[in-house]
Amino acid sequence: MGYLRQYSPFLQLITFLGLWFAFMLLYSLFLAGFFPAISGGYTIGQMEDTKVWGDPAFISGLKIVQFLYTLISFLVPALIFAYLAHPRPAVYMGLAQRPRSLQLLLALLVVFCSLPLVNVLGEWNSTWPVSQSLRDLEELATKQTKLLLNMPDIGAMLFNLLLLALLPAIAEEVFFRGVLQRILTAWVKNGWVATVIAAVIFSAIHMQFLGFMPRLLLGFLMGVIYLVTGNLWLAIGGHFLNNGLQVVLVYLYQAKMISYDAMKDEHVPAIYGLLSALVAGLLIWQLYKRARAAGQTFALPPEPGDEDGETENDSIFKDY
Repeated sequence: MGYLRQYSPFLQLITFLGLWFAFMLLYSLFLAGFFPAISGGYTIGQMEDTKVWGDPAFISGLKIVQFLYTLISFLVPALIFAYLAHPRPAVYMGLAQRPRSLQLLLALLVVFCSLPLVNVLGEWNSTWPVSQSLRDLEELATKQTKLLLNMPDIGAMLFNLLLLALLPAIAEEVFFRGVLQRILTAWVKNGWVATVIAAVIFSAIHMQFLGFMPRLLLGFLMGVIYLVTGNLWLAIGGHFLNNGLQVVLVYLYQAKMISYDAMKDEHVPAIYGLLSALVAGLLIWQLYKRARAAGQTFALPPEPGDEDGETENDSIFKDY
């Protein structure tokens, strides 16, 4: 529809955050009222009681909660905003074009090759001085994640690929990159700065401070992939690879097909992190060159009736 196009980027940002807050409130009200009905009678307060975690009904309720959180908190408000912000929402979010095979491969390699650096940052981040109460909360969240990742058969693994990898990859990339990063780019007039800000918000909103830096790096990489190509499907693919790889590795470990436990932190030498950063940087440069050669850009194409044929996101690479 494009009703919000007349608003300044700042007002668009306020509108988007207000929309997100409204749906978060809606989700919270739903959770408080209906969780007993979807979990076998358990209340919200019992979500932190490890005594009930062995009940399959509780775990089923937890999976429904995870699904609704991803859908209602991120995907729905982002899609509504895009519909209100641009006559062609798919174009606005970078979803209108199918990804090219080589570009998709490069995007996946960017994420895969950055994993040693992600682990180095995670190891450093775990040493941050945070209160014991925060550490206890994060330990509780880790235990709940392990509950969701209990996969007795391949069917459970495929379901978790949908719940914990594909759906979050689509919803979070649409929210944080497809909408938030685009608004921020128009506001700060610099695509790289906007990418960093969106990545910081992406990491902070997960409320897991001992994993803040690795999640910040991953968010930044997804943002850069989107920035240099203008194709959100590539960022979604990278996000799915990161999440899906964890799910598959955990399943293979539980099935005793591999000895590597992806849920345990392992030491990674800093030199591997530096090499990882170098390789990822070279891959991003290749992705950028191929996107430019193909005429792909983050800037929105002009709509009929635009006087100067430019958009607020034009020439994102002029300022570093």
